[in-house]
Amino acid sequence: MTLIKSISGIRGTIGGTAGENLTPPDIVRFTAAYGSWLREQQRAGTLSVVVGRDARLSGAMVNALVCATLEGLGINVIDLGITTTPTVELAVPAENAAGGIVLTASHNPVQWNALKLLNDKGEFISAADGARVLELADAADLPYAPVHELGKTISKDYLAAHLEAISALDLVNAEAIRNAGLVIAVDAVNSSGGIYVPALLHALGVQSVHPLWCDPTGHFPHNPEPLPEHLTALADAVRAGGCHLGISVDPDVDRLALVCEDGTMFGEEYTLVAVADYVLRHTPGNTVSNLSSTRALRDVTLAHGRSYSAAAVGEVNVVAEMKRTGAVIGGEGNGGIIYPELHYGRDALVGIALFLTHLAKFGKTASVLRATYPNYYISKNKIELTPEIDVDGILSGIQTKYKKHPINTIDGVKIEFEREWVHLRKSNTEPIIRIYAESQSQTTAQNLAEKIIHDIKDMISENHTR
Repeated sequence: MTLIKSISGIRGTIGGTAGENLTPPDIVRFTAAYGSWLREQQRAGTLSVVVGRDARLSGAMVNALVCATLEGLGINVIDLGITTTPTVELAVPAENAAGGIVLTASHNPVQWNALKLLNDKGEFISAADGARVLELADAADLPYAPVHELGKTISKDYLAAHLEAISALDLVNAEAIRNAGLVIAVDAVNSSGGIYVPALLHALGVQSVHPLWCDPTGHFPHNPEPLPEHLTALADAVRAGGCHLGISVDPDVDRLALVCEDGTMFGEEYTLVAVADYVLRHTPGNTVSNLSSTRALRDVTLAHGRSYSAAAVGEVNVVAEMKRTGAVIGGEGNGGIIYPELHYGRDALVGIALFLTHLAKFGKTASVLRATYPNYYISKNKIELTPEIDVDGILSGIQTKYKKHPINTIDGVKIEFEREWVHLRKSNTEPIIRIYAESQSQTTAQNLAEKIIHDIKDMISENHTR
């Protein structure tokens, strides 16, 4: 079953059976539920919703269904076309819209798509609001508008507005970037980053941009998740082109991974660490990441004399904790940068601008900059879920097995050891259990993850034999 309803939106594989996959009836049903939820917010007058999509192959079809459904509800649509998730997030308040829908399955492969739902601030809707949308999706009597009250769709391009907002930030220094004479290779997996990232780099004064898969056709040349094993061609391009840096983004441009000048990985976990270090040097304040992110952010934050907090996984949870603690920078260890000075959403574009300013002012190579940060290794693993697997039972069993260690259960189970941690949780975006382990030794991190995976498989096997 590949239709997933969570705080990350409505996500599934295209085609198949309604209610089990992301089919046209499902797209209409959940869009109508979201539009009806907006109507419940006691808004007077005509509502508008910003819609944007990545370049994946199903995007045009999903976009047509979403826009037509909103029109049928009497809601006007501001269609940004092929764009980025953070661009839609910025456009919602700028257009005084009631909300936004981003059509993207983010890092998932090409057969997936999703509806990411935003509130009037351009932020992900809360768990409570999401629950209400799901409740409305099960209703059989949602009201649609009569013929004279149908909504209309207009198209807008927000590329220039997004880039101008980034360039205007106090901590973005285009002059320093220009003077550094940077040569950068870009892997945008043939999605919207192929439009936005080169345009941003040129606006910031980067000397030369080497595009790699920057044609937004939706034909992903490799697995679109920006992990080291998927970035070998980018690393080769960086070395062959004598580049100072390689930049990789996922299809909707909310995740940022970097490759050093020598072809080594800067590490997606360290994108946030480096940007936070730069921000904290100039803006005193706290930081936030999720429970599955590296301890290095905590170490860097404490070195600046500030406080670090961990949130449950999911952008909405990180944002809530950032607001609670007054954090000046935050995000997720998957390369997601949230910079409140611009907006409360993961934004690879602002991450690029802040990192390049940091690198230019640092005056040395990316690999030397990476070496200035604490060294941790995270082993990232997953177990595919089948309907008969009792996830809650597994998590409870692991918690019991390791009860002598400090345990955090706000999101799955996170076990703290003396110098290591392991975090296991059900994914919001895929039918899998994620198992992350971190240590100052790569071997130790992997061994710890394998030990937990072995424990889980034993539990599954025991359940099958009962």
